[in-house]
Amino acid sequence: MYKQLQMGLRAFLLLAQKIWSFICYVLRKQARVVLQYQPVKYEVLPLSPLSKHRLSLVKRKVLVLDLDETLIHSHHDGVIRQMVKPGTPPDFVLKVTIDRHPVRFFVHKRPHVDFFLDIVSQWYDLVVFTASMEIYGAAVADKLDGGRGILRRRYYRQHCTLDFGSYTKDLAAICPDLASIFILDNSPGAYRQYPDNAVPIKSWFSDPLDTSLLNLLPVLDALRFTADVRSVLSRNLHLHHLW
Repeated sequence: MYKQLQMGLRAFLLLAQKIWSFICYVLRKQARVVLQYQPVKYEVLPLSPLSKHRLSLVKRKVLVLDLDETLIHSHHDGVIRQMVKPGTPPDFVLKVTIDRHPVRFFVHKRPHVDFFLDIVSQWYDLVVFTASMEIYGAAVADKLDGGRGILRRRYYRQHCTLDFGSYTKDLAAICPDLASIFILDNSPGAYRQYPDNAVPIKSWFSDPLDTSLLNLLPVLDALRFTADVRSVLSRNLHLHHLW
């Protein structure tokens, strides 16, 4: 009799544990959905007279933006192994012709990228610099710009240098004054010549809860007040992965 009660209690506890695990799973899933669609705000407060004066003493700087795996992720027709969960709808689809073949690109925007561009375009002159082909990169930049005119300056694969099997980006060709230019890029190889002019960011593929762009806003807000961006960014060398 005692053994039967003991076995029954174990079976009950096992069932209760499974039910509780399922409830926790549902709650976590629901929480992710709620968090994903929460309104995002970064207060851009009016500058104090002192801050306005300090900003007037330094040059307006140039922020160079990479596209793939930094601001967006895309895959095209025929890709066998997609990084995005099957069934996830793209933010937009691009139809381009490459070598006389029509290709569709399914583009997913990194979380908060539109808000990010709205904010940083108030602080910096923005430049797109991608190692992708122009026919694709220009179409992506047009979509991200959305007619706002904030991504007018653009550089593509033909402006890169092929070095040790990867494309590097020459920031000096965009702005000779290296004190006033820096790049946001997920690939350290792209800025290997300018490690003191780079803000590293982890590659993004599909995480809907990613907040990397939001996390950078306080740093970028402060960086515009510096006379030389390298005085700050040179301290981030430990964040640059070996290439």
